[in-house]
Parts: sequence; structure tokens; C-alpha cells
Amino acid sequence: MTFGAHSLMRMLKGYISSLFDPEFVSTGLKTAVFVGSLLFVINHGLALLRGEMNRERWISVIATYAMPYLVNVYGQYSYRRKLDGKGAAADDD
Repeated sequence: MTFGAHSLMRMLKGYISSLFDPEFVSTGLKTAVFVGSLLFVINHGLALLRGEMNRERWISVIATYAMPYLVNVYGQYSYRRKLDGKGAAADDD
């Protein structure tokens, strides 16, 4: 495995573990509920009111709520990594 691939795998493992980090979960869930609900109304509101929600739409609803959570936690994770990197660089001086 090359250095770049090793670094990417380490980052990916860190991100996956951050999805369950209590420090990130609360904000991630709040964002998912708020943004997901807005997107649900925009994308599926009429179908729900018309009784046209089928299996495929409900699967899409899961993604509608999951994506804001994943993006929010990634933002928190990458910001923490950035801060940790700056802190480590400052300690080396």
C-alpha cells in the first residue's frame, strides 16, 4: 500500500468512527432532522399527500435524512483534524 493510500485509509477509518462519536452525533442528528425534513417536504411532500409513497420513495427518504447527517459529521471531523494538525505543527516549533 502506498503512503497516499495508507493516509486515505486512516482518514476513512477515522471518519467512520466519528459517525458514532458522541461529540458529533448530537449536532449531526439535529442537522439531519432539520435539513432532512426540509428536503423531505420538497422532494416527497406531494407524493405523501397524494398517497403515492412507494418502496423506492421510502428508500429515498432514508437517504434524504442520512446525507445531511453524513455531511455534518464529516464537516465536524475534518474541522477537528484541521485543528489537531495546527496544534501538532505549533508544538513542533
